[in-house]
Amino acid sequence: MRRLIISLLILGSLLTACGGQTGGGATSATSAPADATAAVPTMAASATAQTTPAPASGQKLVVMTHDSFSASAEVIKAFEQQEGVTVEILASGDAGAALNKAILSKDNPLADVFFGVDNTFLSRALKADIFEPYAAPALQEISATLKLDPSNRLLPIDYGYVSINYDKAALAQQNLAPPQTLADLTKPEWKSKLVVENPATSSPGLAFMLATIGQFGTSGSYTWSDYWQDLRKNDVLVTEGWEDAYNNQFSGSSGKGPRPLVVSYASSPPAEVFYSNGKLKEPPTGVMLGGSFLQVEFAGVLKGTQQRALAERFIDFLLSKRFQEDMPLQMFVYPVLPDTALPDVFKQFAQLPSQSVSVPPDQIDQNRDQWIDTWTKLVLH
Repeated sequence: MRRLIISLLILGSLLTACGGQTGGGATSATSAPADATAAVPTMAASATAQTTPAPASGQKLVVMTHDSFSASAEVIKAFEQQEGVTVEILASGDAGAALNKAILSKDNPLADVFFGVDNTFLSRALKADIFEPYAAPALQEISATLKLDPSNRLLPIDYGYVSINYDKAALAQQNLAPPQTLADLTKPEWKSKLVVENPATSSPGLAFMLATIGQFGTSGSYTWSDYWQDLRKNDVLVTEGWEDAYNNQFSGSSGKGPRPLVVSYASSPPAEVFYSNGKLKEPPTGVMLGGSFLQVEFAGVLKGTQQRALAERFIDFLLSKRFQEDMPLQMFVYPVLPDTALPDVFKQFAQLPSQSVSVPPDQIDQNRDQWIDTWTKLVLH
């Protein structure tokens, strides 16, 4: 979601300047966590977390993350002052690249804590055996749907959904009711109207491919492969990444492209409003809740840390009310703690699926490369 945030920040600045699985072995329908709605907090000004001057003790906690990590500077500073330490955020590429970096350096770890493993990389991370178990007290409050590691080496911190977004105005102009299910996207009325991202190069693209695998399965009379052949017949457009898909090819965003359907996030509509600097009173986009893919993001204490107790307290901090309430407007994700207050823009404009599609992490780990190869041959060749 950080890419969405950056893009919409740029758009907001411009607006201100202008003044104006059934059958196969990979299916799971997951109900929305019970903590999806909450009261409204007072949110602090946003800022990407930075390292602050070291305290007198000189102690430093290094947190390896993907490049999309963001937290309010004052929130990170509160932990630093509480513990008398400096927090260094070590951004290390996208989620897959960051995890690979942590695995390759496990004999001489570069950090004390890792943030940013999601359920598409969970099994790979656990197999690498680079995390220490830690049963944080807050785990007792978190929905079982989000706790995917019984060993408690990786603890859930946030979650969100990859979903089809649609351009409200474009559909209205064509007298089209929004699609409701993944199967709808293969119908004639949606020919040449959908843009998706390549799962080999894009996180939402991978999540959407997995959603089709979870929905249609890998065996039976109609599988995920059949579905993608039908999408190709319906002239689906594939781009290399979210930025091009959402900003250039999608008609409902700042890019004003030709296609009214795009693979994005369920939290994209409130982000559109938030970053419009008051220009938008409601989002120009909507969300197709059917077929949404649940993404859960985890953090853990890295093996080899020389300050394990401090690292565990940082995990507790990530699961504290203050950090959980800070996340929605930082990374446009949902907090895992029930009763966490959500900002107004989420309460007004965010939609959550009552059920989502998922694929077990071990099946993703075993089949990811094969599935991507199959997808490439089906869709791009």
